[in-house]
Amino acid sequence: MTNRLADTLSPYLRAHADNPVDWYPWGEEAFAEAQRRDVPLLISIGYSTCHWCHVMARESFADTETAALINHDFVAVKVDREEHPEVDGAYMAAASAFTQNLGWPLTVFATPRGRTFFAGTYWPPEARPPMPSFRDVLAAVREAWTDRRAQAEESADAVTEALARAAVRQPSDLPDAAAVAAAAGAIAAREDAAHGGFGGAPKFPVATTLRFLQSPLVRRQAPDAAASADRALEAMAASDLRDDDGGFFRYATRTDWTVPHYERMLTDNAQLLDVAVAAGDEATARGIADFLLGALRRDGGGFGAAQDSESWIDGERSEGGYYQRPLAARAELQPPAVDGKVITGWNGLAIGALARAGAALDEPLWIDAARAAVEALQHVNRATDGALVRASLDGTPSAAAATPADLALFADGMLALAVATGDASWAAHGRTILDEALAGVAGEPLLRAQGIAPSPDQTDGDLPSDAAALAEAAYRAWVLGAGDRYRDAAAALVREHTASALGQPFAHGSLLRVAAALVDAPRQIVVVTDDPSSALSHAARRADADVVAVVTPAQADAFAVAGFELFDGRSVGDAGVRERAFDCRGFVCRLPVSDAAELPHARDAV
Repeated sequence: MTNRLADTLSPYLRAHADNPVDWYPWGEEAFAEAQRRDVPLLISIGYSTCHWCHVMARESFADTETAALINHDFVAVKVDREEHPEVDGAYMAAASAFTQNLGWPLTVFATPRGRTFFAGTYWPPEARPPMPSFRDVLAAVREAWTDRRAQAEESADAVTEALARAAVRQPSDLPDAAAVAAAAGAIAAREDAAHGGFGGAPKFPVATTLRFLQSPLVRRQAPDAAASADRALEAMAASDLRDDDGGFFRYATRTDWTVPHYERMLTDNAQLLDVAVAAGDEATARGIADFLLGALRRDGGGFGAAQDSESWIDGERSEGGYYQRPLAARAELQPPAVDGKVITGWNGLAIGALARAGAALDEPLWIDAARAAVEALQHVNRATDGALVRASLDGTPSAAAATPADLALFADGMLALAVATGDASWAAHGRTILDEALAGVAGEPLLRAQGIAPSPDQTDGDLPSDAAALAEAAYRAWVLGAGDRYRDAAAALVREHTASALGQPFAHGSLLRVAAALVDAPRQIVVVTDDPSSALSHAARRADADVVAVVTPAQADAFAVAGFELFDGRSVGDAGVRERAFDCRGFVCRLPVSDAAELPHARDAV
């Protein structure tokens, strides 16, 4: 049979279009059908490069007998977590009430209103004690719904109400330098002294945590913790987690970084590019940038979501076989497929990382790639009413709206591009998108209509939490001089989650990074020059600062006119002076200098 997935945007959903399961995509039609038939929803959540999602699809969803059980007793809904992150987050939170083994595929059984009464992840086609078979699970859920429905609905309502209560937080004071340093120390205490990185297997890059440990305050207040981040990157870069072409795999299944899970994510690699630049590891940074531009970049300029772990070799599907071949031998093979979804927020991470790295390492092609990605998203990732959407595929926009976090990450990337290019229009566009993000309503509309709160979990996963994404973009806008209301917004978001972040620092690296930035006055350097390759410009880009902008006099004026006060009054000054650098801390600047030797590298010298 052909179900309703063939014409959807998601490659993950399209891969299930020929299943005998009568799948619905996420939407009101599925809810209405479940209510009409008065049967539970079976909500299956995954993504296109997920290995165990592929396994469960082959074993169960492609099986006609299993599909018949599903079709008879449930309304089946297939969800791409990358297209609907808020749906995934809400149901992942609900699933935690039923299992500690969370991950994908996520399999949720819900009332016709979408409220969860049982959940799990992968179930095999035959029982593998202690795991039951998937058919046994289906039978047990059917029996519970038929014979103990009131109990099932009561459980679903209790889970929904508990998660709604958990989403309400009491703000705390902002953490001070000592608290931030202590959080960094708690993370560093988990370092694997033998192999680098943190914790045991499976072992992830945890780029959000590494970026926090590399923050200036941590380097000053907790240098041993900061060094653990650099050691982690060094270990990963020298291990099997890094492919020969420079890209990093999702995670390693062993503590020594061997036996990777071979999918390669845009999110991980974009953030690790920032980590490599901050660590001064130019070779690793260049390898990641090559992977982004070579493997994940799509026609039109955007970046695909991920590259698959599986590929075809000698007529069979192979998990990791392509990557295990020497680089030169891969030309004979079909490479693993790239999930071509151009996700707005994830592209924002890549845009920001490439813009910053391009400026720091003098690679204008990387900055050009960042600019092309912004232009592609501005043009393609739009609904008919002009609003940004979550993603696009092959030039077609998704029906899913961009989340506030998508908007924040994209805005942050545009602010970085403005700094790297000196083009104030990108900063103005980014600020507009950020304002929309800060004013956004939390929660996916269909879930909100059913009284299901968004996930209370604001920990980092493979990218910054929603709260941290908003906070960091607001902080960057403030540092550029967009106004104190942006610092206030960043501080309010940090205060809301301070207690959780200090209690579980390893899971809140991105929020703690903003908290660390808010402790100190930022160092801001503006070089006004007609020669962006001058010695003064070079010295500025190598300085330890929160923002370094190299602009022409006309560009400085354009930033000031656009409302970015950091650039107000910045000029070359007296006749005969060709360039000047303004070195500021929290918008209070030293006397401008024209000699590169007078511009200190260290921020403590300001």
